[in-house]
Amino acid sequence: MIILGFESSCDETGVALVCTERGLLAHTLHSQVAMHAAYGGVVPELASRDHVRRVVPLTRQVLEQAETTLQEVGAIAYTAGPGLAGALLVGASVAQSLAWSLDLPAIPIHHLEGHLLSPRLATPCPEFPFVALLVSGGHTQLMRVDDVGQYTLLGETLDDAAGEAFDKTAKLLGLGYPGGPALAKLAEQGDATRIVLPRPMLHSHTLDFSFSGLKTAVLTRLKDAERQGQADAQMRADLAAATELAIVEVLVAKAATALEQTGLTRLVVAGGVGANRLLRQSLAKRLGKRKAEVFFPPLDLCTDNGAMIAFAAAQRVQRGLVDLAGQGHGFDVHPRWELAAL
Repeated sequence: MIILGFESSCDETGVALVCTERGLLAHTLHSQVAMHAAYGGVVPELASRDHVRRVVPLTRQVLEQAETTLQEVGAIAYTAGPGLAGALLVGASVAQSLAWSLDLPAIPIHHLEGHLLSPRLATPCPEFPFVALLVSGGHTQLMRVDDVGQYTLLGETLDDAAGEAFDKTAKLLGLGYPGGPALAKLAEQGDATRIVLPRPMLHSHTLDFSFSGLKTAVLTRLKDAERQGQADAQMRADLAAATELAIVEVLVAKAATALEQTGLTRLVVAGGVGANRLLRQSLAKRLGKRKAEVFFPPLDLCTDNGAMIAFAAAQRVQRGLVDLAGQGHGFDVHPRWELAAL
């Protein structure tokens, strides 16, 4: 079966085709980064309107890339949440309308489940069970994954997520949007050992996270340096490097502890922060010593994308978790939706 997937939860419009037998056929993505950069962050109304403009041309493009027609599609999947309500409604309404017109089932997919399963699009493919570190935008979670749809929450952020800590620190340093990649780039010019920052909840004996205190520590350091006339370019680079290292060390330590507590030997990292080079290197080094495996999605599938939504739907169809005959065309979206509730 060929599944057409739509992703529109925030500021990327993604469309993809996945075959349950052949895997990913084609995917295309439009990022709104340039549009939102002028505002220093995502403007929900602008995001929704841009999804409306992009979704149909992107659908035509992905069909052409895969040399496939709508008549060959067997089901349509879309992100139903979590995310921005208006943005979600664009993808959901297009998917449901298209499914109704073609008399096809429409499958609502949890955005984080898409991220969670996306490393299985890569080779080698992680086998179940595994521990998943979800570091996507406003989410930082550790999950035990026993199979598709079988998720147990091990720990999560109590306030700011890792991605938010990257973005907010970047804003304090006067960097552009999106902040995470900009901060990582500046960190390459800095020395992380020159500035000592806290590692929030590193020794909490839990698998929960907290990064709001780190942001506050960065702000304090920066203001002190400005008062003393020391906030030059090198100091800012050092502060960026120290921030990146603090976040990565916490993520790596918690992930390693999760593997130890569960007795599992496979870690899957998913979400936008999973593209961070220092995180990838640190996890590979730490877990390699423990003879554990770590899996990442391809770099072009770390951010939000339609491929992960279509693939999650395909995985559910293959396991009989979707009643294709009973899928109606009434729909709702869920801006807040706990993954463990699936």
